[in-house]
Amino acid sequence: MTIPAAPGGRDLLPTLRELRHLPAALGLVRRAAGWRLHAWLALLVFQGVLPVATVVLTKLFVDALVAATGSGGELGPPVALAVALAGVLVLAEALRALTRWLRTAQAELVRDHITGLIQERALRMDLAAYDSPDYFDRLHRARVDARHRPVAVVENLGMLLQSTLTLVAMAGVLLRFGWWIPLALLASTAPALFVVLRYALAQHRWRVRTTTDERRTWYCDWLVTAREPAAEIRLFGLGDHFRSLYDTLQGRLRRERLELVRRSALGEVAASVVGLGVMGVALVWMVHRALAGAVTLGDLAMFAQAFLQGQKLMRSLLETAGQIYANSLFLGNLMEFLDLRPGLVTVDGGAGATALREAPDLVFERVAFRYPGMERPVLDDFSLSMPGGRVTAIIGDNGAGKSTLVKLLCRLYDPEGGRVLMGGVDLRKLPPEEMRRRVAALLQEPVHYNETVRLNVAFGDLDALGDEERVLAALDAAGAGEVVGGLPEGLDTLLGRWYAGGEELSVGQWQRLALARAFIRQAPVLLLDEPTSAMDSWSEVAWMDRFLDFARNRTAVIVTHRLTTARRAHTIHLMSEGRIVESGSHEELLALGGRYAAAWRAQVGEAGEQGGRGEGK
Repeated sequence: MTIPAAPGGRDLLPTLRELRHLPAALGLVRRAAGWRLHAWLALLVFQGVLPVATVVLTKLFVDALVAATGSGGELGPPVALAVALAGVLVLAEALRALTRWLRTAQAELVRDHITGLIQERALRMDLAAYDSPDYFDRLHRARVDARHRPVAVVENLGMLLQSTLTLVAMAGVLLRFGWWIPLALLASTAPALFVVLRYALAQHRWRVRTTTDERRTWYCDWLVTAREPAAEIRLFGLGDHFRSLYDTLQGRLRRERLELVRRSALGEVAASVVGLGVMGVALVWMVHRALAGAVTLGDLAMFAQAFLQGQKLMRSLLETAGQIYANSLFLGNLMEFLDLRPGLVTVDGGAGATALREAPDLVFERVAFRYPGMERPVLDDFSLSMPGGRVTAIIGDNGAGKSTLVKLLCRLYDPEGGRVLMGGVDLRKLPPEEMRRRVAALLQEPVHYNETVRLNVAFGDLDALGDEERVLAALDAAGAGEVVGGLPEGLDTLLGRWYAGGEELSVGQWQRLALARAFIRQAPVLLLDEPTSAMDSWSEVAWMDRFLDFARNRTAVIVTHRLTTARRAHTIHLMSEGRIVESGSHEELLALGGRYAAAWRAQVGEAGEQGGRGEGK
């Protein structure tokens, strides 16, 4: 096992720069908690003074009690002081309870606020970020730290303020016994500061180094417990494998974590021994003075209580400072994530928006593209023109680059070289949100929303949520009307198994709902990736008839492996290894006798070829 080494001066000082995140953290908490933060700080200040009042009242009580019992005086003054002392203790408990309530309310508000910021930042990132393992490491650290680090920093600062006020007051009490007493108090707790800072830096380094392994444990746990992989995990008997992998990773992380804690605990014990030694020397000195009559028993009791509390406060103050340091290190993870910027840049926002209102031409002009982290380009000097108002089919082998064309047209990515034009406008001149409103798309792996049928469709255009006629029209265009007719509550049937009462659909039925979600968006461009892959042949024919009618006066692109789907398109392009190798209508490609014709004969047979030619006539 590898544990980060203890920090030396060269390591510690540069890392102190991470304290620059404290103002940002305070700003986040102030915006989220509002007046609760100020009320909480005021209570902390008030509570910082109460321990001093307790110490002073204890001294007065002891002296009054000694005077009353020694000379037969009245017990009134000691009783009054005891009542006052009890009142201070009750007030301290009441303030502690109120502070705890404010701290809890503040923590809840801050956690929700920061989770919202993380979600907002994640939504603004382009799809290229999700191709980067480094992005997922940063997201993981931000999620974990967002739950408590900013709140912890503010609570640490509050405790630091409270402890400092109390410590200053205690130092004032101790100063009357000798100028060196506060200095001895400081020296007794100095070793604890080194231990805390040492552990904080080692823990931060360990967390950064093990982020990927921690994510892998989460992934193994998801594979064993989630519904999506459940069937295959059982079919191939993979449960024990992933459980064993989880146990191995989690066991190593646990051992390393415990080793860090062990080293910290040993350091704390050594620091405590030093502190107790200093306190022992001071107490022996005070007892000697009491025996000599230089101080009263009340003074001795006040000194012992003040020094002991001061030592605890000093330890607490130094530990709190160490926690602020540790939390500031982890705050860097959160701030680093919130500072991420999307890679998609709009060159000239708004230009040419009018050209996209009607069915636009789609053009790839010498496009070069590779996915992040990959050496081999998917497209290289790729050019293709697809006329507006027509249906174009893209076919080819797996990995040919077909789905990449759809992602570029949706501007989920930008090309490395060349241009993607829509209606003669470079997509980089349009804000992504502006351009995507003019595109209705079905991606290769559509989401199965565990919501009602109505919402599953209306998510394509939330403005249509209250328009049942539009929802039904989209379902009919997608061939999903019969799916809804067989559900117990029609459009309001809850789908999926995440919540009680949900109805599960077949793969083909989910695909039709996803098609309806694309169709409900009244967009001039339709981009469909494998729209009929889960349909039977009878459903495919009926759906294509409806689709051709629906796509009239729109620009439509269908990516498909099914030649029976592609044959109805106005133009078919056959892709291979990132290039167009054949183009034409179904009949033209059959007459060409090339790869398309050979694939058609393999899929449909000679009779199908003759039928296709006859239909074309």
